Amino acid sequence: MYILSNIKKLYDGKSALSSSVHHNIDVLVEDGIIKDVIPHQKETGYRDFAFIDCSDKFVTPGLVDCHAHITISGIGKQDIDLMNSQSGLLYVEKILYTTLVNGGVTTARDIGGATDFIKRMINDNMMIGPRLKIAIAMLSTTGGHADFRGPDRCHAELSNLFREAPGRPGSVIDGPWECRKKVREIVACGADLIKICTSPGVASPSDKLEHREFTSEEIESICDEAHARGLTVAAHAHSRSGIQMAIEHGVKDIQHISYMDEEMANFAASKGCTVTPTSWVIQHLQEIPDLDPFVKEKAAEVFKHHRNAVQMAHKAGLKILAGTDAIMPEMHGRNYKEIESLCMEELPVLTSWYGMTGLGAKEIGQTDTGTIEKGKRADLLILSKDVIASPDLFDTPKTLLEVIKDGEGYKGHLEEIPQRTFSTHLKSVLESEKKPS
Repeated sequence: MYILSNIKKLYDGKSALSSSVHHNIDVLVEDGIIKDVIPHQKETGYRDFAFIDCSDKFVTPGLVDCHAHITISGIGKQDIDLMNSQSGLLYVEKILYTTLVNGGVTTARDIGGATDFIKRMINDNMMIGPRLKIAIAMLSTTGGHADFRGPDRCHAELSNLFREAPGRPGSVIDGPWECRKKVREIVACGADLIKICTSPGVASPSDKLEHREFTSEEIESICDEAHARGLTVAAHAHSRSGIQMAIEHGVKDIQHISYMDEEMANFAASKGCTVTPTSWVIQHLQEIPDLDPFVKEKAAEVFKHHRNAVQMAHKAGLKILAGTDAIMPEMHGRNYKEIESLCMEELPVLTSWYGMTGLGAKEIGQTDTGTIEKGKRADLLILSKDVIASPDLFDTPKTLLEVIKDGEGYKGHLEEIPQRTFSTHLKSVLESEKKPS
């Protein structure tokens, strides 16, 4: 039990309005839950609570990454082969740890790759990382965005990306009935949503941005099966045609949106869609010198249009979620860069924050977090600099002082907060193994 006392500045994650920014606030935490959020009081009745002076600190909700890939650490053949090897799970554990502890992400929607096994391992405190919502697979057609086979492919060869594994069906499908069966299989494996590719992508080795992926019949069958089972569908969609087809056939979240124009933005708004622009990855790919020339050309093309697409989405009043699409090793653990990147595309700063806190949590179905209010999970970031006004300060040394998930700290900079370090984590695992089954 502790009180974050007299917080200098707090963003509560409830909206993109200035009314969500507060000063001189106390946040009471008990048993992993926010017990109360009140104006600062010098004297309180909570004498059993530890007091943590935050008069020079800034507090936000824990971040919600709405487009994560915790099983990808590079897009080259060697990178993908490594993640498919026996050591892949160790790299996943490293990605999860750094995403939480360095990136400040307490909840993530993994949009392809993570399995229900990994999700359970986090929930059971066997691995340290953000809690997950999972799509498991990323469905695409033969030769599409999830089909990572080289030009010398053979008929029986499987795509290297999101290769079939226990709890993860293959991603490459063709035809309406095969689409329906695959959705049923993914749902049976524990998916929280369905992810499809309605347009080609940047990182994929054989498709071109102007080409089409699924047919209307295939997309409709996927959405129909998902909706019949209470799941929403998110679509990787760069091209205008891919965006339009996704909206027309019932996709809820449109991701990347590189060629979204005013007409498509208004169409998406009329259908109640959300968008996840993934601005940082599109900016970051411009900075990688040894990127495959084919991929680099596509990355440069979408970069030219992306800022306008984000502006069209905002103008149309679309709900804009923040997701990193972290696919390179150096991106994991810097997930907060998505907020800065959205601001660089001229999205208002609190709108960018809202998409990675309260709005993001609500739209991915994790409604017990994302905001700092009574009764919610105690998922909080404590910072030494005003990242609320200037998200670029996240990347400066000693800014992120503490990451709190369910009331426990993970960085150890504030001793009064109960800590879950590797040693305390191991102790809890060993203690759980002693309990009789």
